[in-house]
Amino acid sequence: MSEDYIKKGKVFKFGDNISTDHIAPGRLFHLRNDLEEFSKHVLEDADINFAKNVKKGDFIVAGNNFGLGSSREHAPQIIKIAGVGAVIAKSFARIFYRNAINIGLLAIECDTDKIDNNDELELDIKNGIIKDLTKNIEIKITPLPDVMIKLLQDGGLVEHLKKNGDFKLV
Repeated sequence: MSEDYIKKGKVFKFGDNISTDHIAPGRLFHLRNDLEEFSKHVLEDADINFAKNVKKGDFIVAGNNFGLGSSREHAPQIIKIAGVGAVIAKSFARIFYRNAINIGLLAIECDTDKIDNNDELELDIKNGIIKDLTKNIEIKITPLPDVMIKLLQDGGLVEHLKKNGDFKLV
């Protein structure tokens, strides 16, 4: 199995209704043309230390309705630029979810109640398993279809089209 299917990282846990304003603070919207700088402020309205502490591959874990609010496409972009390996939530706002997939940010829906802040996770997107290595438990998720994995591996919809020149996903 390719290691592209397996992701490991630490959990940063958030609650319900984390909005795009929490993710990409509106007062910093002037940074939208400098997404690297904007990413240094990702989620600071929900956790002031998140951007300083997140490491490449770590996970955002949340409750219901992650990404609600505006259709601000900068929200998933700066999460991805910050190095987050996946956002795992009970549910997503529809536009946020679509924007995340389109830019190649893995967004997984599942029951997150048993996952706590600072837990270490191993996410197997091909087989549909989240292993909480801290608690030694497994959470089943719906395995991603190969077409979705390919799209994510290519970096999202636009990068896939640039790479392949058309919409071939397999």
